[in-house]
Amino acid sequence: MTLDPNPRTVPDPDAAPPAGSPLAEPGRRIEGRSPWALAWQRLRRDRVAMVSLVVIVLVVLVAVLAPLVAAVTGHPPNEQFRETGLSPDGLPVGPSTEFWFGTDDLGRDVLVRIAYGARVSLLVGVVATALTVVIGVVVGLVSGFVGGVVDTVLARLVDIVLSMPFLLVAIALVSITGPSLTVTIVVIGSFSWAAVARIVRGQVISLREREFVEAARSLGAGDLRIMFVDVLPNVLAPVIVYTSLLVPIVILTEASLSFLGLGLAPPTADWGGMIDEATNYYTTSWWFVFFPGLALLVTTLAFNLFGDGVRDAFDPRSDRLIGH
Repeated sequence: MTLDPNPRTVPDPDAAPPAGSPLAEPGRRIEGRSPWALAWQRLRRDRVAMVSLVVIVLVVLVAVLAPLVAAVTGHPPNEQFRETGLSPDGLPVGPSTEFWFGTDDLGRDVLVRIAYGARVSLLVGVVATALTVVIGVVVGLVSGFVGGVVDTVLARLVDIVLSMPFLLVAIALVSITGPSLTVTIVVIGSFSWAAVARIVRGQVISLREREFVEAARSLGAGDLRIMFVDVLPNVLAPVIVYTSLLVPIVILTEASLSFLGLGLAPPTADWGGMIDEATNYYTTSWWFVFFPGLALLVTTLAFNLFGDGVRDAFDPRSDRLIGH
């Protein structure tokens, strides 16, 4: 008989943990954490995402407190200060103690209008994104879960929507109905849901034959309950990631439509409209285009960086944040 020169001992599962081990501490035990808890832990450790979240909160506060900004400065958003807000040549006045960000071509306070413009951008960004996600999730769930002819029809509908030239259709719709906040939200939501539907459909197709779905069917659950109670929670992670990255796209889209004259009707304060109004004055009145453009840049950049952090937090293969 030969002896193993490197004998290995099998640990006794009933033996006490070694001294100094965290498991040897009284009342200490290993606790499992859900993917949501792990994602939140990764997100909290991402300094860039947290700074971006702070910037987003500040932008939201500016939008909510826009009437307070107008009260502190004493300048309503649409009031024209012809005497103090315009130079003798009729040009906008630069930043000063009275007008912190200067005035526009009509003598209105740029700072106050930026604060009110934040309301429009955030409202369109949140509402249009919510409309986009709801439509896309419902279409993707039904298409991927039901399959067959329904899946074929809905998939072709998604292809048609994705192939449509957005700006041309938007121009046509606004020309017929006229520019308004509701039209802007509906136009953006009507042409953005297809990408969400395609993502959800792919996830649902990979889940509909899983064991938990078969178990739910064996217990007598209907298709609607299985789709929205059993399948939907398992596709929320990619939907949340896409949603966080969709908000800045929607804000930029709304600003682009306003820049082209397809957004809100004047004199409503809007960042895209303010940039459009400043195109004839950028050589003589830099503040007129700089501050609205900076507000749009900072807001969309903060949402993009936060969305990147959310994506990294939900990606189980991402270890960039671990150990920071």
